[in-house]
Amino acid sequence: MIPFSPPRITDETIAEVTEVLKSGWITTGPRTKQFEKDITAYCGNKSTVCVNSWTMGMQVLLDWWGIGKGDEVILPAYTYCASGNVVLHSGAKLVLVDIGKDDFNINLRAVEDAINPRTKAIIPVDIGGFPCDYGELFELINKKSSDFQPNNEFQEKLGRIAIFEDAAHSFGGKYKGKRIGSLADVTVFSFHAVKNLTTAEGGALCFNFPEPFDNDQIYKEFCVKILHGQSKDAFAKTQKGAWRYDVEEPGFKCNMTDLQAAIGLVELRKYEENLSRRKEIFHKYLDAFINEDWAVNPIFETDDKVSSYHLYQLRIKNATEKQRDLIIQEIAEQEVSVNVHFQPLPLLTAYSKRGFFMADFPESWRKYENEISLPVYYNLTDDQVETVILTVKNAVSKVLG
Repeated sequence: MIPFSPPRITDETIAEVTEVLKSGWITTGPRTKQFEKDITAYCGNKSTVCVNSWTMGMQVLLDWWGIGKGDEVILPAYTYCASGNVVLHSGAKLVLVDIGKDDFNINLRAVEDAINPRTKAIIPVDIGGFPCDYGELFELINKKSSDFQPNNEFQEKLGRIAIFEDAAHSFGGKYKGKRIGSLADVTVFSFHAVKNLTTAEGGALCFNFPEPFDNDQIYKEFCVKILHGQSKDAFAKTQKGAWRYDVEEPGFKCNMTDLQAAIGLVELRKYEENLSRRKEIFHKYLDAFINEDWAVNPIFETDDKVSSYHLYQLRIKNATEKQRDLIIQEIAEQEVSVNVHFQPLPLLTAYSKRGFFMADFPESWRKYENEISLPVYYNLTDDQVETVILTVKNAVSKVLG
């Protein structure tokens, strides 16, 4: 079986984790702090705090920003459930909009129509690692700033809708020469096991607020907020005579551990090598399918945007959902693993019962019903890539004739 997206675990990774185990310090400590600094240096943002998942990172962010009942948060219908779940848990109204015709990203015209004085944040999602149109998005919210109604001093200081980027897929991607992480007010990464860069589970918040915000001070506030509101972390409490601490607020518990950070430090050192191989695989797929009448290949490089090459989202032109599923079954029977990214939120019970209907998001349905994500990872060999290509072609031919 050719797997879909296994992690790259090397002897260097094992040695780094073993070193942490031998050190006697396995929770948040020096390796986590170093990982935060290295992410900041790589992405070009102003400060970074590591957490135990994308989900909790975004949840804490929404809480800190004061998002709650009476507020609205906009995001695309075409995304993983985590993007919507955090908004529902915040108590705010979730506003879903459709995606654009050219790619899988949020439709900015739909965003513009959805904005009103209750809108406090937009969560654009870089599906598959391909960046959203951040320049146009910031132009839009600045144009709408006169209608913005802040609820607290943070919102008043910003003076407009906040952009909290869902970059779960796009670590290493670029928009107009700038790396993802340095574009939005806050970018939230995922380091889940299937991501380009993994810490097994984990995530990071990259802060990039404009002046007069102090992003270093925000970092300090989040270090408290993600550890139950405790004024000192465990490592700081080990210093001589430093046992006493305060709990400044009822916070959350979602700090990253040094065990996770040890994996991330190795992954980050090898990341450009990883991206280069993923890019090669993307181009092999493109070359193989570009002349097939039935294939709709994803956009992953333009003059302004460079993907992180996370997902190769191949679409089967004019295929129905049933036909797509039959194609996937044929591929699986040939020992090749593929996937679908994603089921749009209105297809899921948790969202349909809250009044979201797939018919209201026609472009999301049009892309979902015939999408197949192909394997892309560093250790996927050229021979395996050729096997995937041949298997997909044969499966499509068998199902569609």
